[in-house]
Amino acid sequence: MNAIDNSKMRDGDIALGELMNILSGTRDLPLVFHYDGHPVKPGYHVTEVKAGQFSALDCGANPEAWSEIFIQLWDIDEDDRIHMPSGKFHAIIRKVTEHVKLDDSAKLTFEVSDGVQPMQLYCASMPTFRAGAVHVELAPRPASCKPRDRWLAEQQQAEPAACCAPSTTGKCCG
Repeated sequence: MNAIDNSKMRDGDIALGELMNILSGTRDLPLVFHYDGHPVKPGYHVTEVKAGQFSALDCGANPEAWSEIFIQLWDIDEDDRIHMPSGKFHAIIRKVTEHVKLDDSAKLTFEVSDGVQPMQLYCASMPTFRAGAVHVELAPRPASCKPRDRWLAEQQQAEPAACCAPSTTGKCCG
């Protein structure tokens, strides 16, 4: 089984280890996740953290294997709470590591629901710092065709060499 190199995740994806490293230096700042054009409510909860090892066949009958971490956010407004400090989120994830092996390079997926709408899957971008808080944008995790994704990546790597290299025929690409 071929393992997906988690370091080659979609542009914008961040691995668990990267997120935790950034949050370790911002422990007192509020952590605000954003999805579907709005921030999570101040009373949000981390309701579950799970690790998965997956084995599959893609649509081209290629074997695939990868690890993935799922962090479930319950987007509710509870009492007069403020957004969770980064340090508390960091501590929750570290507490999970006492019971569940979490691969710091694993693909990171957020499951978000307000308890009414169905849970949606999101990938996280690199945190930004603004207005005295840590902000993490969550983008919907789209479906993909792995063979097509690999082919497109190969084409993008080949194009600069083919089109930008000096031409011995005097012709341009195109």
